[in-house]
Amino acid sequence: MSAIPALQPRPTWRGAGRRLAYLSLPRRSDYADLPRSWRRDLVAGVTVGIVALPLALGFGVASGVGAGAGLVTAVVAGFVAAVFGGSHLQVSGPTGAMTVVLVPVVARYGVESVFALSILAGLLIIVMGLVGMGRLVSVIPWPVVEGFTLGIGLIIFLQQVPLALDTPKAEGENAAVVAARTLAAADWSRAVTPLAITVAVIVGMLLLARVRRSLPGSLIAVVVATVVVEGAGLDVARIGALPAALPSPGLPAWDSSAMAAMFPSALAIAALAALESLLSARVADGLVEGVPPTHANRELVGQGLANVASGMFGGMPATGAIARTAVNVRAGARTRLAAASHAVVILLVVLVATPVVALIPMSALAGVLIVTALRMMDLSTARSILRATRSDAAVYLVTVAVTLVFDLVVAVQAGVAVAAFLALRAMARVSGLDHERVPLDLGSAEPDLLLHEHIVIYRFHGAMFFGGTKQFLDETTAAKDVHVVILALTDVRVMDASGANALAEIVTDLRRRSVTVLLKGLDADQLRMAGSVGVLRALGPREHYFRDLPAAVAHARNHVRHELGELWMLECAARPVR
Repeated sequence: MSAIPALQPRPTWRGAGRRLAYLSLPRRSDYADLPRSWRRDLVAGVTVGIVALPLALGFGVASGVGAGAGLVTAVVAGFVAAVFGGSHLQVSGPTGAMTVVLVPVVARYGVESVFALSILAGLLIIVMGLVGMGRLVSVIPWPVVEGFTLGIGLIIFLQQVPLALDTPKAEGENAAVVAARTLAAADWSRAVTPLAITVAVIVGMLLLARVRRSLPGSLIAVVVATVVVEGAGLDVARIGALPAALPSPGLPAWDSSAMAAMFPSALAIAALAALESLLSARVADGLVEGVPPTHANRELVGQGLANVASGMFGGMPATGAIARTAVNVRAGARTRLAAASHAVVILLVVLVATPVVALIPMSALAGVLIVTALRMMDLSTARSILRATRSDAAVYLVTVAVTLVFDLVVAVQAGVAVAAFLALRAMARVSGLDHERVPLDLGSAEPDLLLHEHIVIYRFHGAMFFGGTKQFLDETTAAKDVHVVILALTDVRVMDASGANALAEIVTDLRRRSVTVLLKGLDADQLRMAGSVGVLRALGPREHYFRDLPAAVAHARNHVRHELGELWMLECAARPVR
């Protein structure tokens, strides 16, 4: 038996403070590539800032908090997350998924509650980072991540239909339904011009990418489109008037009873922000080479600080935004300067450049986002996954479908659930046990067929877990006319509590039928688990556990010989004397 592990020291507030400092303070290594990439980073920041501006306004209005809160969130949360987060490429701000969560909160508790809710959710996200929950995203299967990426790309594409047609957005929450209703309600006599602008921006960006990938195609296309529309006097929708200032920071009013009632909403927002940010950062890591990967726990702490700051300035909860992050990467970003400068660009627009930005056609921005969406739809990756295995294809398609029908969190949950179910089924199929006869040359120099007929070896392989326990129970309890059963567990790679409990039931059932059980081959962790659920107690004497098979067989032979000798003596005593 292995020794009891030593008790770990209890965490202290001082240790938590040091960990918070380690996970949040900026480092010199964050800007190691800045001398080589600062020009591209600044161009990417300007590009993302222009793309993010109408999104920030739109998400603020859609959530019910207001356009000003959307701008505050883009500026404050975007800057704080860029400086303190764990990703070099992530762009944070208000998102559509967060809007869905906030709408019922605003309706029930009012606009003011959102600011306090943002702070509370931010504190929860910081705790997630401190306890190391960021690494959980690494267990999300690749088909789920790619399915999520494709699904988000499709949603971004569909969301641009109202902007591309200069048609009011139809009622509804599902992007596909809204796009279909918008197409049906469009006035095509007016929609031709904005649609032509959208197509021109798309073609321009694609051609510029072919000429030279380092060119800021999206920025050039938007500027040209704006100049043409303004010069020709075309009647298309523009960004329009913007707020001219940011509010002063401060703490919102705290109502303990209301905050207790809103705590489930804060927990949901924190979970959504953590999940969406980590997945967005993971997707961004896969879009470019040569950039340090995301530090997941630091990213959570940075997102938590961003949400706290956003709430203090009168903003709404924020997350990493996959669309803006993808634009950032495609525009040439290589350090966090790009994401930070995007927030500065939006702030400058709010302060000094609102008349100029107000002239940008919404249909031009639709073209930028459509190209971004198309670049996220990696068809070669989709073909690879669909051709891999049926299980991977099923996980991928389920994730894409649920992303389109519901939202990101539900899609990831569904994808992981399907992947886990299929993985467990596959593990159960390759796990099991083999019924072996004792080899004649094993355990004794003189083969004794009579002894061997009363000894059975069950060799377990694969995993002993809840998915296969019934099979183990059914097969081992079917043994007949056996005196000793040897359970060989050397090939068991995984054992959970259900598997260990099944092993205890097997041992107990066999001993109830007067069958001696010998155990062989558990590693230290499995032996500890077996002891905790009662396997060793059911096994009986300590001498019934072996580390090698020959010793176990030798012990079994001696035991059977002894039992058969006693039976022979009893039979002789019962015979009548002639």
